[in-house]
Amino acid sequence: MSDVSTPGAAKAGLRKEVLARRRSMDELERIEKSLQLVDHGHSLPLPDGAVVAGFWPIRDEIDPRPLLDLLRQKGHKLSLPVMSGPGLIFRHLERDTELVEAGFGCREPSEAAEEVRPDVLLMPLAGFDSAGNRIGYGRAFYDTAISALERSGPVLCIGVAFSLQEVDRVPAEAHDKPLNGILTEHGYRPFG
Repeated sequence: MSDVSTPGAAKAGLRKEVLARRRSMDELERIEKSLQLVDHGHSLPLPDGAVVAGFWPIRDEIDPRPLLDLLRQKGHKLSLPVMSGPGLIFRHLERDTELVEAGFGCREPSEAAEEVRPDVLLMPLAGFDSAGNRIGYGRAFYDTAISALERSGPVLCIGVAFSLQEVDRVPAEAHDKPLNGILTEHGYRPFG
């Protein structure tokens, strides 16, 4: 039996539980619910012309790519995260951007793409609660990236997930960066 007396251990248990729930979804259901994100794209509180960082979906994550296309059509500049040493940087994403294989089955813009500073992060996650706390994948890449971005100004952090990834309570740790809102197939919900 694992030790759930620490926030990290409790999050690991929740992560395992929520990812099993997500994994059990039928592929067609996953696709349909991913497409429903587009129906709610107009309700996102994005500043005009914002630089929006999306993500390339891996495994059974919700797929934000149709939503990203809508945001591009609305005049937002898009970017994707790129692993750079122990952290993330963000590179501009256009229709003709060369994408290269990255770790975890992900694709990212090549080094030829311009590095940008996003105003908005659309973030993948394992789980979230009604207070805006999130469970990532355990490596704190986004927490570190948010801290770095906040040094040069505010960043709007929106989780993107299936509604079944919500849990009663995420045990937050000091380094955890809460979400400003969550977008699921049911719509956008602000926190705080």
